[in-house]
Amino acid sequence: MREWTHAEHVSAAATEIARMADVLRGREMSVPVLTCPGWDLARLVTHTGGVHRWAATMVADLAERRYDRRGTDMGLPADASGYPAWLGAGASPLSEALLSQDPQAPMWAWGGERRVRFWSRRMLHETLVHRMDAELALGVPVSVDEDVAADGVEEFLDILPYALWNPDVAELRGGGETISLQADTGAGWVITLDPDRFHHRRSLQPGSVTVRTATSADLLQIVWGRRSVDDYAVEGDAGLVGWWRELARI
Repeated sequence: MREWTHAEHVSAAATEIARMADVLRGREMSVPVLTCPGWDLARLVTHTGGVHRWAATMVADLAERRYDRRGTDMGLPADASGYPAWLGAGASPLSEALLSQDPQAPMWAWGGERRVRFWSRRMLHETLVHRMDAELALGVPVSVDEDVAADGVEEFLDILPYALWNPDVAELRGGGETISLQADTGAGWVITLDPDRFHHRRSLQPGSVTVRTATSADLLQIVWGRRSVDDYAVEGDAGLVGWWRELARI
């Protein structure tokens, strides 16, 4: 698996923003987004573009605390037909903010790595997942670069323990059971459930239950709840992976 730099995450995030804007251009913003219950495309766009602008402001300030997103000037167009262009326009200020700072500079972040570089990776995968949401809503084939998807699976596992707003995450522990996520492209992870926590490592080994997919993009959709694990090959304790999917939400 590829090791990413901060600058590479910034560049990939900008590419994903442009791709999402292209998917949405000329579309009816009232289309429901079934993978985000209660949302339509307008809500998906305003959320995603709003997060970009919020994160850019905090990075530019090296914020020591979380800013209230409601206090960020979003510059949202009055007409929803302008939302895709507005989304795309957010790539430049986000990239400029991220590249203007030392990636190791301390700042507020909700994950384990409370540094600027947390946000370059997070903005890439925030955008990627919501680009997939838009494609699924519109019936457009989902296509994700394998290196990006593999990093996205690992990022999900890295940040999941810090999703403290979901109390179910604290229940992700056990007696040494293992959940193996394996893509035919060669990326793989094993999650181990210890009595006090879970941990994960890159590994091609099977587990108490093993999920096998064609690509890391398939695994990415599974961990983010965009596809059912039942769509793929499951070997071993299927109930264990079903339990994990119910609780492991961000």
